[in-house]
Amino acid sequence: MFFVLSKTMHYLLTPVLWIVVLFIVAFIVRKPKLKIRLFVLAGIILLLFSNSFIQDEFMRWWEVDATAQTELKESYSYGIVLSGMISYDNKYDRINFLRSSDRLLQAIDLYKDGKIKKIFITGGSGELNNPNFKEAEILRNYLVKIGIPENDILVETDSRNTFENACASAKLLKPQKSSDTYLLITSAFHMRRSAACFKKAGFDFDVYVTDRYAGNRKFSFDHLIVPNVYALSRWTLLIHEVSGFLVYKIVGYC
Repeated sequence: MFFVLSKTMHYLLTPVLWIVVLFIVAFIVRKPKLKIRLFVLAGIILLLFSNSFIQDEFMRWWEVDATAQTELKESYSYGIVLSGMISYDNKYDRINFLRSSDRLLQAIDLYKDGKIKKIFITGGSGELNNPNFKEAEILRNYLVKIGIPENDILVETDSRNTFENACASAKLLKPQKSSDTYLLITSAFHMRRSAACFKKAGFDFDVYVTDRYAGNRKFSFDHLIVPNVYALSRWTLLIHEVSGFLVYKIVGYC
């Protein structure tokens, strides 16, 4: 039930939906003053949420800072990689890599540099309409295909969200009974919730963030003034993540 509700809330907490609903209501209502107010409100929300500079500042506040490889331990037993980075094209039998696939690329880089001895991928299907999708299994097959030894790749394929990622990983790796060391690898916007869940599950770890959205501050005209449709999508991502973190705190998941 929680999984279904979380997916439903993801669609409701979307600025584009709010804007569309306001415009539709504005067209329907007959009172001239209310109509104008609704149009103005929709326009203001559209301008605010499509501003790249404002969005960057909020994302910078939320994202966890990056860590240089030189700041890490000499090596870790496992690099724990959270899934949610691909879709699969059944028609052409191939992986479609999303932006968050930087998680996997960075893990490969860390493995090649000897910073992590094994790659552990956690995640099954996060989709309501495709529960049989096993992302971690697909990614393991991909890593083997590009030359990573199969013995150095572990996966769990049953978890559907961040809380389940942490719980399922703890069952397999048993961190409280092991002397292994762990490096948690996920997107910068996702690290707060992930780290909280993995700590709750009994892990002691260092973090390594990937695919940061907020880079250096930019003061160019287009970034400060010109509306950007991508800012709207990043707001959806940020609102979903912050609300998810708060809900996890309330229900005791982290």
